[in-house]
Amino acid sequence: MGCGASMYPLGGREKKSVPEVVVYVPSMRLPAHADLQRPLRGLIPQDLVDRLACLRNQIVLVAEDTGGSAVTELRRALEEYLSLLIGLTKKEHGLEGLVEFKWKNLESGRQENSVANSWFELLSVIHMIAMLTLSEANTLMIPKDRSGSGIRVVSSDCKRDAVDLLLKASGCLVFCVREILAHLPPDIKKTFSKDFQDGVLEAISIQALGQGTEIQLGFAVESQKASLSVKRRLACEQLIYFSQVLSSLTFIVSQLSSLVFVSIQAYHFLSGLDMSNGHGKKHLCFIKWKFLEAKAAAYYYHGLILDKGTEPACHVSAVCCFLAADGLLSESKKACLTFCLTAPVTRSPPLWGAMKHLHQKIPEVASRKSQMYGYLLEEEKALQALPDLPDFQLSLAPDDYVLPEIDPAWDRNKWGVHSQPLKEHLKDSEDETGA
Repeated sequence: MGCGASMYPLGGREKKSVPEVVVYVPSMRLPAHADLQRPLRGLIPQDLVDRLACLRNQIVLVAEDTGGSAVTELRRALEEYLSLLIGLTKKEHGLEGLVEFKWKNLESGRQENSVANSWFELLSVIHMIAMLTLSEANTLMIPKDRSGSGIRVVSSDCKRDAVDLLLKASGCLVFCVREILAHLPPDIKKTFSKDFQDGVLEAISIQALGQGTEIQLGFAVESQKASLSVKRRLACEQLIYFSQVLSSLTFIVSQLSSLVFVSIQAYHFLSGLDMSNGHGKKHLCFIKWKFLEAKAAAYYYHGLILDKGTEPACHVSAVCCFLAADGLLSESKKACLTFCLTAPVTRSPPLWGAMKHLHQKIPEVASRKSQMYGYLLEEEKALQALPDLPDFQLSLAPDDYVLPEIDPAWDRNKWGVHSQPLKEHLKDSEDETGA
């Protein structure tokens, strides 16, 4: 829902408040109770079945009791469960489609998917790890008043840790798209909710990189050593990431594929969309907001560099950049409000990072420079065209996600009992059902 970590306090979901959002966290999905004992009985050692069932039940209970806020405990349990779960996906064991795994939406509590496929369970677990990681990054970026002064700040260490978490979450989602979805048949993928399709997973992965770049831009703005070129590069990279997110969401409407890659047309086109699938509409509002902020920052810093030129055309182009940045900033404020008011209602934290600086500087510089070079604008009307932004190779990349080692309990040489052949097991199950 875009606010997983800050929605519920640790220890329960009773306290209701309007959460703050810095890092957008899509709606969290939690495992629901599923029967692992009966389908697997006699096929693998009972202690292995018990461990699988016990760990999954533990994850279900902790997630339900804390609303997903016990990030450390849940992540540890999920990693341990993964090492056991991997065994169910191995072809040599022949267990891939025996267990029907169930998952539900955290906020609504409604069951979203029930699929008899261990690759689906693997996908869901790694997706949950990614969402918990985004949620932790959001928590780190929510400003806190630890001094009692009334001034809320986010420490540099928290910001750096948040960037690391964003790269990890991005890596988890890339792994889901590239390494797991290929193992799932099309008929199963058709049953997934829209926020669980590969296009959306890819979009969230890229979005995490964009938000990591946003934090880095904030560091650059606060640093006296960072040059204008560095700030412009980071702003342009942030814009490219969020433009890619828009491109990844093209499955929503096929027409979007014909739009210019980083064009503001994409934003205006998406503004008219009415998405009703879960939290898709709020997610899209967030992307619009960040897209506009990034574009405003990119044009502002591009304008400052152009303004260092000595030719009249340089100053005219710079003013065009400043005026464009001012207009985009005004639109971004409206987009922020729209995002906050779109259900589920959230609130934005105090201005931070680059935007804390730019909300003051952009209107000020746009006004001053347009007055300073007003005569040039009148004389060089033919030059009043918004210049193209430079293109840069992207700096941030997802961390490589690596599955944990398969649990030694799956070593057949160590199994003390002879497992029941699958055909006999299925026959026994049918006999029990008919009894």
